[in-house]
Amino acid sequence: MGVAFQEEKIHEGKNLKRIREIMGIKQEALGQKCESKFDQRRISEFENSWTISESALKELADALGVTVEFIRAFNEEKAIFNIQNNNTFTVSENSFGLSNQPNVTYNSLGKVEMLLEKLVQDDEVKTKAILDLTKVVADLAEEVKRLKDLQSSSLLKK
Repeated sequence: MGVAFQEEKIHEGKNLKRIREIMGIKQEALGQKCESKFDQRRISEFENSWTISESALKELADALGVTVEFIRAFNEEKAIFNIQNNNTFTVSENSFGLSNQPNVTYNSLGKVEMLLEKLVQDDEVKTKAILDLTKVVADLAEEVKRLKDLQSSSLLKK
C-alpha cells in the first residue's frame, strides 16, 4: 500500500486575514490603502476566498507592505516562531525556499526614532509653556509685593 502525499492548498484569503489582523489593520482601513479603494465588504470577500486574483492580491500586498509571495507562503506558526526568535522582519526573495518559511525582519528603529523626536518636540513646547507661566507668576508676585508695600506706606502716612 503506497503513501499518498497531498500538496497543501494555500488559502490566500485566510493568510491575508491573519496578516491584516497581526498588523492591527481593520478591513475598511486596508481597503482604503489599496489603489482600487476596496470597501470593507470586498475585503471580507477576499478573506473568505481560497484564491484572490493576481492584481487584487498585488494591491493588497502593497497596502500591507508585504509581497504577494509573503501572503501565499504565510504560515502563522512559522511567523510566531520568527517573531519570538528574530524580532526583525524583512522579506527577501531567497526566503521562500522549500520550507516556505519567510525570513521576516521588521525595522521598528525608524518608528521609534520618529516617536522619540515627537516626544522631544512636545517636551520642548511644554517646557517653554512652563517657563512662560513661571515668568508670569513671578511678575504677579512682584506686583502683589509692590501693591502691599504701597498699601503699607499709605497706611503709615495716615
